[in-house]
Amino acid sequence: MKHLAEYDIIVVGGGHAGCEAAAAAANLGSTVLMVTMDLSRIAQMSCNPAMGGIAKGQIIREIDALGGYSGIVTDRTMIQFRMLNLSKGPAMWSPRSQNDRAEFADEWRKTLEGIQNIDFWQDTVTKLIIEKNVIVGVVTSIGKEVYGKSVILTAGTFLNGLIHIGKKNFGGGRVGEKASGGISEQLSLHGFETGRMKTGTPPRIDGRSLNYSLMEEQFGDDNPSKFSFTDTKPLKKQRSCHITYTNQDTHEILRTGFADSPMYSGRIEGTGPRYCPSIEDKIERFSERDRHQLFVEPEGWNTVEVYLNGFSTSLSEEIQNKALRTIRGFENAKMFRPGYAIEYDYFPPSQLRMTLETKYVENLYFAGQINGTTGYEEAACQGLMAGINAHLKINEREPLILGRSEAYIGVLIDDLITKGTDEPYRMFTSRAEYRLLLRQDNADLRLTPKSHELGLASDERMKAVENKRHTADSLLDYFKDTSVAPVEINELLSRLGTAEIKQKIKLEKLLSRPQVGFSDLKNELPQLSAFVESLPAEEEGAMQAEIQLKYSGYLIREQEMVEKMSRLENIVLHSDFEYLKLPSLSSEAREKLTKIKPSTIGQASRISGVSPSDISVLMVFLGR
Repeated sequence: MKHLAEYDIIVVGGGHAGCEAAAAAANLGSTVLMVTMDLSRIAQMSCNPAMGGIAKGQIIREIDALGGYSGIVTDRTMIQFRMLNLSKGPAMWSPRSQNDRAEFADEWRKTLEGIQNIDFWQDTVTKLIIEKNVIVGVVTSIGKEVYGKSVILTAGTFLNGLIHIGKKNFGGGRVGEKASGGISEQLSLHGFETGRMKTGTPPRIDGRSLNYSLMEEQFGDDNPSKFSFTDTKPLKKQRSCHITYTNQDTHEILRTGFADSPMYSGRIEGTGPRYCPSIEDKIERFSERDRHQLFVEPEGWNTVEVYLNGFSTSLSEEIQNKALRTIRGFENAKMFRPGYAIEYDYFPPSQLRMTLETKYVENLYFAGQINGTTGYEEAACQGLMAGINAHLKINEREPLILGRSEAYIGVLIDDLITKGTDEPYRMFTSRAEYRLLLRQDNADLRLTPKSHELGLASDERMKAVENKRHTADSLLDYFKDTSVAPVEINELLSRLGTAEIKQKIKLEKLLSRPQVGFSDLKNELPQLSAFVESLPAEEEGAMQAEIQLKYSGYLIREQEMVEKMSRLENIVLHSDFEYLKLPSLSSEAREKLTKIKPSTIGQASRISGVSPSDISVLMVFLGR
């Protein structure tokens, strides 16, 4: 039966993935309907009120470089900013912010309402309309049918969500919001495999009941930066966070609740996040430690509510309350609500194509926690890519697929689809083999040209990238061509604790010394200062030039690795390749290759269980 599409794209869910998906598709020209349970909770920060961090900060900058909004919304609602890992190399520098939880959601809603092509519908999707393995629409809880050319499912933790607090459990996607049922069961009938995962959140505390003088104060950066490459404003004032610790008394009280814990009694079936364990897990797994660090994070400018980062728990309310009051500074703590665990359905991501379209139902895309990831940033980047690719497909254009050497987003999607995940997937810098190329400072240079070509990044954004590149290139040429005499520079070199020079030397040689920074040379050499002032995008371009010069050997080595691997990435494997007919492949390789259907030899080589000899067999078969 032929249905007239009311929308180009229907986005199910209004979390971080849904927001980026809707915005990207609409800005590219698609008509979009966002269906979400509660319009007042769009882009809700369900867990901690923070964005970025190790590798996650790089992802936000990549989203921004591609024309997404997470960086802009984050900048507009920050209450604190810190650049992490500045004592390490630039591949590790990671921006992180504390945000005003209420303002963040409000800013996202205003942003989406300002995009002409987006309509909204407040309801729950209970069924997908699928005809001959092609999605054509959705049905909501009140029986409303909406038809579209493509559907992006961003259900978060809502699919058959079950909340646990001690012995109590009840259905819900978040506290105060009902779970969504029916979709997992329907998709199972279409051949999809489902699994269960678990995540948790700590109690929320009344900040008026805390004694901050007994805790360590954690300030933001003196000169705070920001996430977006656009002209968002850096913070003028900041709120402090605080640090405190659990102790042996805390641990003993928590242990008394383990018998009734849903995790230890087997009531929770889902796998929890390895890298963000509950306080119960920490006590069990690290029993040799007599304390664990906790971060006391304010929820916003105009609220006393506090988020206790590091104290995620599903123990009973009574145990939580008693244990909290043994913590330094929390002796009189009052809870706004207890911590809880939630388990939910997810779909193993090996069932997706690299575009995030499902393999079993055409024009249906999955993004966010439904794919087994954890974290706002991981969800948002998937939403962005699903929104872009859904639009491109219905307009019969080539998809946007980012390689592992092009973006952390490319690493994340390739990891999910090629390796799958049976525990909540979180991004780390260690997952990226080319992390020196994938720095937070050059995300715009890497990705904005691609986005501009698609029509997502504006001409203004592209001009800013060109100015930054021009400044970096001009400075590199200047350093290479300009010499400095001992009389001009030795006093500075002595102050910096590095060897003085005996004859003229090129600036690039001086700047390659670890002790010498670009700002040192600029402040000491009037001719360099005057040259820099004639260039656009001075600060960003200068940082690029300095990093490229200081780390040139490492950068060249990584680029050579990329070129070596790109030969394998360029050898295409078609989706109808019959691996079962190649007896020379190992039985595990035949099984895994048939299931995952890699798009290139490079992707095939990263599948667990596919050996180098299996890759050689494929290369021989392809005549390579």
